[in-house]
Amino acid sequence: MDSDGQHPGERGSTRTQQRGAVGRTLGVEEEFHLVDPGTLEVTPGPRASAAALAGEAGPHVHPEIATTQLETATGVCTSLAQLRAELLGARAEAAAAAARDGLVLLPASTHPWSSWHTMPVTPGRRYEAMVERWAGLARQQDICGCHVHVGVPDLDTAVAVLDRTRPYLPVLLAMTGSSPFHDGVDTGYESWRTLWWTRFPHAGAPEPLGDADGYRRVLAGLVASGVVEDGSHLYWDVRPSARLPTLEFRLADVCTTLDDAVLHAALVRSLVRVLAGRAWRGEPVPELRPEQLRAARWRAARSGLSAPLFDPLRGELVDPGAAVGALLAELEADLADAGEWDEVTARVQDLLGRGTSAARQRSTWLRTGDRRAVAEQVVREGAAGRT
Repeated sequence: MDSDGQHPGERGSTRTQQRGAVGRTLGVEEEFHLVDPGTLEVTPGPRASAAALAGEAGPHVHPEIATTQLETATGVCTSLAQLRAELLGARAEAAAAAARDGLVLLPASTHPWSSWHTMPVTPGRRYEAMVERWAGLARQQDICGCHVHVGVPDLDTAVAVLDRTRPYLPVLLAMTGSSPFHDGVDTGYESWRTLWWTRFPHAGAPEPLGDADGYRRVLAGLVASGVVEDGSHLYWDVRPSARLPTLEFRLADVCTTLDDAVLHAALVRSLVRVLAGRAWRGEPVPELRPEQLRAARWRAARSGLSAPLFDPLRGELVDPGAAVGALLAELEADLADAGEWDEVTARVQDLLGRGTSAARQRSTWLRTGDRRAVAEQVVREGAAGRT
């Protein structure tokens, strides 16, 4: 018997079970703007927001910081088919909640023209505390995001994977842009949300943390600084969940279509499995200059898949299709083992062919000169398959 009280075979079995647990489950949180179906203006939904606060809007629907927003959360899923069904159900619940106020969902990270001035803060201690802590940053938070949770067995595994994700975050971001407009202006970015988000002092990708203790030390320092109250307020692109046994990816814009949401979640889960394997094999954490990582993140937010991306490891621009292909090459064996390769590659080819939500929104705007047509397109694409 070893000093930890386990037979060597028992400890090996436990490690095998832990490794098998990585990526076994996943779930997705999506945030939506509420808009008037006639004007398509962002509009407060006090009944929907109050019902969500009271837990009466459906098991998948939750409030957000503004009464013009709702959040959904899928249940715990094990397959992409189950995830798709959960996303459909969650969006349907949110649409029903919005209908309490005669409103509909707009699934994009920013609205084509509405401003934060028309977005009242949701009543509730959590949101009041956010405004108290971050002042104008919280009051002006007129953006929505998509978060993917991937199951991990322990905090050390979560941190080991987190430390290795940084080179892959820009291409994942580039595939999800849905926020080209802000305050009625074409920003020139596919993910203006990313640029907006960087105003927070605790946003972006953290430097390597090493292990669970390293994470706890950094979190304790941020709490002591007053920037955050606890781990649930970390606005990192990837973070260990404060309440679930998951690693949470928070970098993506809202995926307007269900297909793109499923694709993003599939890539994220596969990446977690692959990087956990590298950590267990003792492969080192890639060395990245933070300046180059920030440049890669900016480039992905700027042009999405419509122009070259910056590879932070190679320090050079690469064709976006080649960058996506390189990601798929690293995930191919894992996706094939999971029986997901064919579905993922088909969805990738579809995305590369039609472009991101941001690219489609901008194309509509350039063709019509009508921001209402942009909003109509987003609402229509988001509702596809729900009825």
